[in-house]
Amino acid sequence: MTVLPPDAQGARRVRCDGIGLGRAYGPADVLEFLRRAGLDLDDVTAGGGDIIEWRGGGPADWHPDRG
Repeated sequence: MTVLPPDAQGARRVRCDGIGLGRAYGPADVLEFLRRAGLDLDDVTAGGGDIIEWRGGGPADWHPDRG
């Protein structure tokens, strides 16, 4: 799963295997995408470990893009 950098609204697009899953507005949304994909959330660390690729900042970065 790839979490892209925050956009102007602070949302981050989430993709899995090149397919857009939607926009996340916080870490809870990312966890919901993982749950919907069938992953056991007890096995996921806060940063996502090898499961999540964070681009443009980690799980604590949700500020709007100032680009």
